[in-house]
Amino acid sequence: MVDMETLKIRLKNTNETLKLGEIIGKSLNPGSIIALVGDLGAGKTVLVKGIAKGLGVDEEPNSPTFVIMNQYEGRIPLYHFDLYRVSSEEELFGIGYDEFFFGEGVAAVEWADRVQNVFPEHTIKIEIKIPEPSSEDSETIRDISIEGTSKWLLSFKNTAEQAFQT
Repeated sequence: MVDMETLKIRLKNTNETLKLGEIIGKSLNPGSIIALVGDLGAGKTVLVKGIAKGLGVDEEPNSPTFVIMNQYEGRIPLYHFDLYRVSSEEELFGIGYDEFFFGEGVAAVEWADRVQNVFPEHTIKIEIKIPEPSSEDSETIRDISIEGTSKWLLSFKNTAEQAFQT
């Protein structure tokens, strides 16, 4: 069993979401899998754009809703999945997802909650929530929960804390 821990972060705007994604991207290695969960419009694709930047991808990723997966070349290849229209794990088997999940790239999977059983233990799980309105509220605030292996999360947390110091 893999030792997992969770880190919670509140982001104030889209730029911070991009920055967090970039930090995550820089911390990844070939074979990393990011499982993204959140409501429509929560910022999953924005986070993936930041991850792509951190991986050295020049092209800006768009949500691959109609094709299920787009591939981008960078320091490490990025396989960007959008499973919004996927109704079962069998559909993923049909496209050979395991070649991308267990290959030499990084798999970033939006709507990962639709096929939870395909992810290995070492998957980094990120949930993005839009908080309930409050007095400090802005429609761009997001609450992020990141679950990863203890070793990866500690390294990532140190880097993120330095980057978000004001």
